[in-house]
Amino acid sequence: MNRRGWRAKLLRSVTALAVGGSAFQLSGCDPDVRDTLLGGLETTSQTLAGSLIQAFFLSLADDDADGSLTTT
Repeated sequence: MNRRGWRAKLLRSVTALAVGGSAFQLSGCDPDVRDTLLGGLETTSQTLAGSLIQAFFLSLADDDADGSLTTT
C-alpha cells in the first residue's frame, strides 16, 4: 500500500515538472517558433474538441433516428 502512494507522488511530481518545464522552455524560445507552436496547439485542441462534441450529438441523433428512444 505504501508503494502505491510513493508511485502516485512520483507521477505527480514528474507531470508537474514536465508541464512547468515546457512553459519555461517556450518562454526562452524564438518568438516566431513559439507563436507557430502555440497556434498549432490551439488549432489542434479546438479541432479535437469540436470533433468530440459533434460525435456526441451524432450518436444522440442516431439513437433517436427511428423515432423511439430506448433506455436501459
